[in-house]
Amino acid sequence: MRGKIRFDLNFVIVMSLIAITTNAQHIKETNNMKRNMEESVYHVNRLEGKIKIDGVWEKEVWKNVPALEITNYMGDKPKFLPTTFAKLLYDEKNIYGIFQVQNRYVQCLVQETNGHVSGDSCVEFFFSPDNSNPLFYFNLEINCGGVPLLQFVTVPRKEYLFLKEREISKVEIAHSLPKKVFPEIEKDTVWTIEFKLPLKILEKYTAITHPKPGVKWTANFYMTASTTSNPHYLTWSKVNNAIPDFHLPQFFGTLVFK
Repeated sequence: MRGKIRFDLNFVIVMSLIAITTNAQHIKETNNMKRNMEESVYHVNRLEGKIKIDGVWEKEVWKNVPALEITNYMGDKPKFLPTTFAKLLYDEKNIYGIFQVQNRYVQCLVQETNGHVSGDSCVEFFFSPDNSNPLFYFNLEINCGGVPLLQFVTVPRKEYLFLKEREISKVEIAHSLPKKVFPEIEKDTVWTIEFKLPLKILEKYTAITHPKPGVKWTANFYMTASTTSNPHYLTWSKVNNAIPDFHLPQFFGTLVFK
């Protein structure tokens, strides 16, 4: 009987240590995620007046809007690291965005909506607009020729829906390069993508915490070109993952609407 009591006591001690270790690891991972999000914050100004979606980075409406820079890379460092900036604005009905990419080895082959645009020279905006479900997100991907992909994701790589073409057609997109870029442009090239994304087309898929001063969303911005001669996977908010993967919402940064 005494031996059984000692065995039971040892068992309890071991299980307690395992629980403590597991909990400590969970706290550490959670804190790491929080620190990651705290490090990448972008303040989104409200649009004052009107905007023409024409892909012009230097126009007046964007002039005083702060830019974020997409500086982190996943996987091997590419032979050439593009310099990529992005800006956002909002109003009660839309999110507006513009990217500027200072690039080489530029290519654009995909012509169909919801095609594999990330294989081309491509910019991407992943965002979670539902504060009650912060791991649900939309991913808007636009190649340098202005061809988009738009998905709603509830479980990365497993549960997702492509938005319908008639819905995506309501996203206004301007691009500075031709729709098709081939052969690859190896010399220094600057290109832009600008978009106007109506919030209404998202409401069918999830609740939207509508932008207004003080509201926060989580998001990440990416620049990629996986099938060019200079493959790369660049992020705004750092993603701690050995293999390049943009579909990791736990590493999103924070958008703060002003």
